[in-house]
Amino acid sequence: MTTVGDKPVKRLANPLLPDRFQQPDLFICDIFDAAPKSDMAGMEHPVFSISKKPDHQTRRYENGNNYIEISPSTKGLATVFDRDILIFCISQLIAALNDKKEISKTVSFKVSDYIVATGKPAGGSAYGRAEDALERLRGTSIKTNIHTGEERQWQVFGLVESAKTIRRDNDGVLQEVQVTLSDWVFNAIQAKEVLTISRDYFRLKKPLERRMYEIARKHCGKSSEWRIGLEKLRLKCGSHSSAKEFKRLISNIIADSDQHDHFPDYDPALEGNIVVFRSKGTVPMPVVEMYEGRLDPEAYHDARTAAPGWDIRMLEQEWRAWCGKEEIEPKHPTRHFIKFCQSWFEKRGRP
Repeated sequence: MTTVGDKPVKRLANPLLPDRFQQPDLFICDIFDAAPKSDMAGMEHPVFSISKKPDHQTRRYENGNNYIEISPSTKGLATVFDRDILIFCISQLIAALNDKKEISKTVSFKVSDYIVATGKPAGGSAYGRAEDALERLRGTSIKTNIHTGEERQWQVFGLVESAKTIRRDNDGVLQEVQVTLSDWVFNAIQAKEVLTISRDYFRLKKPLERRMYEIARKHCGKSSEWRIGLEKLRLKCGSHSSAKEFKRLISNIIADSDQHDHFPDYDPALEGNIVVFRSKGTVPMPVVEMYEGRLDPEAYHDARTAAPGWDIRMLEQEWRAWCGKEEIEPKHPTRHFIKFCQSWFEKRGRP
């Protein structure tokens, strides 16, 4: 028995679901926690519901004259558990890209493979839940207006364009699923805007735990530590709880993590009203051959002009790693590096 405040709280023997199957690396789209355009990327609001009950609340987030609006269908918003289907599809396509294979927006897979990959219990109910998840993914719509110069663009799209299931005639058992991803998701896959996630992500029972991990994975990444205020974390999680209740929920998750060390990749802690994520050093480091092309002597001066305030030697390493990862051999390395620095500054501004 553990106490939170003055109240005793019973702890589970293990907060994680069973590790039913051993699986290869899985990937998650980095763009899900960001607006679809770069000038709204700083908003980074939640798309998936963390409620265990159907969530029919429309969410709208504004940044100046720009906004992003997430609307549910009659089935409710897509949940963090529904997201497993997208993670599975993304992982298949990334694996194909890594093998130099052609990919398309439409992904077909056996339901049994999906159940194994995401560690779900086998049984008839799992198949029904998969169809329900597909309905919510298809029904959740995202609407945004993007203000660029003198023009205002308006866009509405879903997480998936369509979904189809195939059942056996004799017993009605769900056999195969065909999902057509939205351009938003597919473009991110083609650009490899993805993050590797821990397989234990699927073993997290609480929706809030999953959302906490997603946020930590994106923002802390391979850094030793990352901090965020409770209120900002509450907004990023898409929680409808009061500030007091949210702090209690976070405290419970941290207490479980302290007791069982089950939270993947990071050790969360609460310091006053600040949540701290400290890396366990388990996030995989990709092995990348660095590009070794020679830069002209004036490249560093021009790079400082292109990206004022940034450490140019650090940007050089980022550029060389990126060229190596994408197997790019620039014809004019100096010009290519300067353009990289300009793009870096346009996306991030001053450090």
